[in-house]
This record gives sequence, structure tokens and C-alpha cells, in this order.
Amino acid sequence: MRLSKYFVPTLKEVPNDAVVISHILMLRTGMVRMLSAGIYSFLPLGYKVMRKVSEIIREEMDAIDGQEFHLPALNPKEIWEETGRVAAFGDTMFHLKNREYVLAPTHEEIMTYHARNVVKSYKDMPQIWYQIQTKFRNESRPRSGVIRGRQFLMKDAYSFDTSWEGLDKSYELHDSAYRKIFDRCGLKYFVVGASSGAMGGTGSEEFMVKSAAGEDTVAYCESCGYAANVEVAASRIDSVERDADSKTIYEISTPNVHSIDELCEFLKIDEIQCAKSRIYIHDEKPVLILMLGNDEVNETKLEKVLGGNVRPAHPEELKDISGADAGSIGPVGFSGRIIADNRLKNANNMFSGANKNDYHIGGIDFQRDIPTVEYADFRTVKSGEGCPRCEKHLEVFPAIELGHIFKLGTKYSDSMGALFTDEKAKSTQ
Repeated sequence: MRLSKYFVPTLKEVPNDAVVISHILMLRTGMVRMLSAGIYSFLPLGYKVMRKVSEIIREEMDAIDGQEFHLPALNPKEIWEETGRVAAFGDTMFHLKNREYVLAPTHEEIMTYHARNVVKSYKDMPQIWYQIQTKFRNESRPRSGVIRGRQFLMKDAYSFDTSWEGLDKSYELHDSAYRKIFDRCGLKYFVVGASSGAMGGTGSEEFMVKSAAGEDTVAYCESCGYAANVEVAASRIDSVERDADSKTIYEISTPNVHSIDELCEFLKIDEIQCAKSRIYIHDEKPVLILMLGNDEVNETKLEKVLGGNVRPAHPEELKDISGADAGSIGPVGFSGRIIADNRLKNANNMFSGANKNDYHIGGIDFQRDIPTVEYADFRTVKSGEGCPRCEKHLEVFPAIELGHIFKLGTKYSDSMGALFTDEKAKSTQ
């Protein structure tokens, strides 16, 4: 077709809500148009690019013996309930009005459904199945153009193996395929350790590209190549040094003091002398989390440590749980489970809330005054902190996730009863 006949409705000006460069360029060059928030029509030029990327993906997936499926986006809700992910996805999952069907945000359940019905013997494996299909997620704040939408095209792939060694091999094949795909697309990417999130599993890696428009945050060391999503990233940073002598615990009146900065200003102390308290609800029971100074709780790490269902306590719950509102909560006298970040291990002469509004406690010795305290890594790393692998420092910046691979193990075969007969005629997942 002649270019003069091609439908390319370019724009000189773009809507005010288009602030990301990729979004602006796709609108100006006539590649996409927004139909509704998070829902985009791909026009001929944009769809041509999408098809080209899809061809590259298909070629590299076929090269590792992947077999392409085309699964329905409309799924019976009952299949998703087998794995408990209707609740796990919550409001992110679209439900039809009759509540019997959902629009799939991913397809682990459906792939496992087909596998359990036809893959019955070890002789049927390994299998690598993939598809390039429309997905639906009810994003509360769709933004950045097609980077985060409510309807989007995604390639998802699944392997079915008879052993953990086979899973490792399939994982490596996908790792190699992804690298070739992104190399062919001319992307300057890096690979980071990550959390598997609602998908579950282990051995999680994300392929990322640095971008101011990115909604993921990455910690990266340019010197040694260490890279991790901040959801799981660690850093080299000093813990509190224990003083030779512990003071006697004492209560201090601190009217209208609610934050670490306000407490430091009021008492003329450094933030590393303060233990900040946050209350979370874990399986309906309160847990007190202690952080050093202004360190922030990394809720992904917290969920990994606690397991089960975890949420921040609501403001109206705090006084019933601790006796005080936010800003005056502390570990001394707290009746529930207490876990402190590793930076606070065995600290003494610390300040924290008194579980009484407008009061704090000084001289807290974690060994003496909080004998049941547990320790774990809950911190969100920051730029400038030491790299955990070398003597250099980390840079923390936004990035876009290009792809994500992880080892699901038997998560879905267990919950959905997908069994096969092994070499010894034994039924197993």
C-alpha cells in the first residue's frame, strides 16, 4: 500500500494527561488512540509494530520447542477458585455481572486445567506451552499510556516437567529465549532478582529497562552488576551499635510529637536512636514491626516473612490494639508478636512510643525489655547504600518490566490436582 493511502492520523498537540514520552510519541505518530482510561485502540501503524514484536517472540519461543495456544480470556470463576486466586487478585480481577465468569489477568489456572486432563504420564513431558493473548486487569490508576492498562496483550509461557532438574532446564531455556528477544528488539536491558507476587513460586527474575516512566523501582550496582527489584533488594548498611551500659527505662511527655523527625527535634537526638513502630494485621492477629529511624517497611519482604494474609492496621484499630494512636505506639508492654528489622538487633538505649498518646519511652534495651522480639530484613533500600556484593554503592531508580520468569514448582499442580504417572507407575505432581 502506498504511504499516501495509509491511515496515520498524526497529532501536533497531545492531551494534557499524556506526560510519558512513549505515550506522547505513540499518540503523535498515529499508533494508538485512547478509548477509555487504560483501554487503547491500536491503529494500523501501531498494530504493525505489535505484530512485528509478536513475530520475534514466536520465533524465539518456537526455537525452544514452545507450542502456541490461544486460550479464552473469558474464564469460569470456579477454576480460579481452585487455587484461591480470586481472593488473591481481589478487585484487580474483572468479574462479569453474573459473577460466574472472570476476565483472565493471566492463565496459569487454564494451562494447568488442560494439562491435568491430557498430560497423564512422564512420557508426555517435558512440555512448553505459550500464548500471546489479551489480558484484563482492573488497574485502579491506569496511566503512562499502554505501559499500564486495563486491557493489554501479553505473552505468557508455562513448562510442565517431571522433576526439579527438568524445571531448572526449562527455566534456563526461557532465560535464553528472553535475552534473544530483547537483543533482537535492540533494548538495553538488565536482569534483576524479584518477587513472584500473586503468581507464586521461586527463582524469580525480571528483565528491566531503565526509564523515568517505570513503575518498578530497582537497586543497581554499576560496578559488579548486582541488580534487584526493591521488593527483594538488600544493601550493605550499618546496624545500631550496642552501648556498653544500658540506661534505666523511663517515660517522657512528648505532646504533639508523632513522627521520627518531630521526636528527634523535640529530644535533640539522632534518628538512629529511635525505633519506629508499625502495626500490621497477620491472619487477623496484630504484629508490631520495628524499624530504625526513618527506614521504611518493605511490605513485600514482610509478606514473605509472615506468609498468609497481611495488611496495615487501620487507624481506627490502633488504639484498641496498643492503647495509642499512630506516633505513640511502641514495643514495651505490647501484647502481640514483635518483629524488628535486623538493623535493630540487640540495640539498647533506644526511644520509641509508650503506647500512650503524647508519651514516649527512653532507655529501651531490646534484650532486657523486649525478650520475645524476633528479627528479619524488612528494609526498603535507598540510593547511596553499600552494594551487598562489592565495595561500591547502589543506585535506586525507576524501571519498566519487560519480562518476568519464575519457577512455579508444584503450586498449581498441587492446588488443582494435576497428577502424572512416573517411571515407577507412581502418581505424583
